[in-house]
Amino acid sequence: MSYRRLLHWGPIITLFIILSLFIISILTVLLWWYPRDFAGKINFVLLFFWLFNVLRNFLNAVWLGPGYLPFQWRPNVDSDIQFLQFCDVCRGYKAPRVHHCKTCSRCSMKMDHHCPWINNCVGHYNHKAFTLFLIFVILSCLHVTTIIGFCIYSNLLWRHGRIFITYDKNAFIQMNHAVMLILFFGFGMSLSVFLSVAFLFYFQLLSIIRNQTGIETWIVEKAENRNREDKFIYPYDLGWLKNIKQVFTWSSYYIGDGIDWPVRQGSNKHALTIEQLLQKEIKKANAVDYVACSVYSGYRFPITLGLKTCFDSPWIADSRIPLNIGDEFLATRWRKHWVFGEKLQNSAESNLSSNKYALEVKGWVPRCCLKDIYDNKNTSSRDRKYK
Repeated sequence: MSYRRLLHWGPIITLFIILSLFIISILTVLLWWYPRDFAGKINFVLLFFWLFNVLRNFLNAVWLGPGYLPFQWRPNVDSDIQFLQFCDVCRGYKAPRVHHCKTCSRCSMKMDHHCPWINNCVGHYNHKAFTLFLIFVILSCLHVTTIIGFCIYSNLLWRHGRIFITYDKNAFIQMNHAVMLILFFGFGMSLSVFLSVAFLFYFQLLSIIRNQTGIETWIVEKAENRNREDKFIYPYDLGWLKNIKQVFTWSSYYIGDGIDWPVRQGSNKHALTIEQLLQKEIKKANAVDYVACSVYSGYRFPITLGLKTCFDSPWIADSRIPLNIGDEFLATRWRKHWVFGEKLQNSAESNLSSNKYALEVKGWVPRCCLKDIYDNKNTSSRDRKYK
C-alpha cells in the first residue's frame, strides 16, 4: 500500500466531502431525528454504516490500483508477439486489454480510465472496489439529502409571508442562522454529489454488463465504422450475467491474472489487439507532417496565441507539447485550433537520455504554430477543412 496516493488534490477533496457530509448528517441527528426511538437509532447506525463502506471501498480503490503489467513484459509464447503492441515507455509488450497510462506512467491491466478522485487508474484489480464505492456514495447521499431536507423543512416556519426558525426544547442543540446555513450547504453538496456520481455509475454499469471498458468501446466503435469485409466481433462479451461475474465475486476483489481473459465462442484472445494494430496502421498512413513556424511554450491556455486558440483548448488530460521553430510534428487528430500528434525528436534531443522513449513527445499543439511541411498542393483534404 502506498499512502502517497492520498497526497493529491483528488483524494483530499474526496475525503473532505465524505467527512463533511457525515458531520452534517450527524448534525441533523442532534437537531431533528434523535436516536431515542427505534427508527432514530436505525438512522444513526445507518449513517456509520455508509461511512464505513464508502471509506473502505474508496481506500481499496486507491491502494489496489488497476494492476500493472511488469516492466519489459513478454508473452510466454513468442509467436504471440506479432499480435501485440509494444510500449516504448515500459519497454515491453502490451498484453490483451492492457493500456499505458500517461499519468501513472505504467501499463494498466484492463484500463478503463484514470480517475483523479482516487489518483489512480480504474482497471482489473480495483474495478469492483471502485464500483462499490460509487454504489455506497449514491445510497449514502440519497439518505443524507433526504434527512437534511426534512430537517430544514421541520425547522422553518412560514407565517404571514415571513420565515421563522423554530425552537425545539428536546433537541440536543438548538437551531440558529449559522446552523441553517450549514444545512443548506450540506443539502446542496449532497444532492450535487448524488447526481454526478449516479451519472458516472450509469456508464460503469454499462461497462460491466458489456465487459467493455471505455477505451475498448472507442476501439470497437472505430472497428465497426471502418470499411471491412467481415463483421467485427468483440471477443470479451460472454453474456451479461457472466460479464457481471467477471467483476463481482464473493471470494476477492478480482479474479484472474489480468493477462489471460476468457473469450466468447468463435473468437480468439488476440481479436482486439489485432484490430488495434490495424487501426494504428490506418492512423499512421493518414498522418500529416508539419513543421513548427513559431514557438509554443506548452501552456494549456496560451492567451498570447489569440482568444480562439486559448478558449478552444481541449478539455482532456492529454499533454501539451512545447515547440521550437523548425520542430517536426506528425499530426493524427485535428480540432479547429489544435492538433494532436507526435513531435519527432532530433538527434540532440535523443542524446539527452539513454532511453529516448522516456521523453514525452505526444500531445496537443496549436494549429497556428504549425505549417505543412510540403507544398500547399499536397495538403490533405482533412487539413484544408479549417483553412
